[in-house]
Amino acid sequence: MIDLQHNEQGLADYPLLAAQLQALLAGERDFIANAAQFSAFLFQQVHNLNWAGFYLVRGEELLLGPFQGKVACVRIPFGRGVCGAAAASGLTQRVDDVHAFAGHIACDSASRSELVVPLFKEGRLLGVLDLDSPLPARFSAADQAALEGLAAVFVELTDC
Repeated sequence: MIDLQHNEQGLADYPLLAAQLQALLAGERDFIANAAQFSAFLFQQVHNLNWAGFYLVRGEELLLGPFQGKVACVRIPFGRGVCGAAAASGLTQRVDDVHAFAGHIACDSASRSELVVPLFKEGRLLGVLDLDSPLPARFSAADQAALEGLAAVFVELTDC
């Protein structure tokens, strides 16, 4: 795999990441296998992350799925914490300071900022992609747009 390049502002080369992700997932459609590969890929390629992974919809809560990082919370009710807010609203949550986010769930006290992208297929919420960083305000609007795009590639290439 090609080493990820960054521009002067430290932003990842997301078009390159999208091409790499497509190649990584080519030929495999299993959700668990692709989610495990995608979370490892993000953890390895996107700088300044301390957690990257999935929470999957199970009834009215999210259940821990494949991830990279320290042990994590196993179940999160819809509406609770950043992941639960993304699941309940269906909108990406980009939080510059998780300690200022009402109801934040501190699975890892080192996390300072978070980006959570809800995953939809045919209008159905599958779960969320959760990225945590030990840096405050780690995720920009450009990061958000690009990671939403990568999440769309994952959903497109995976049986859900």
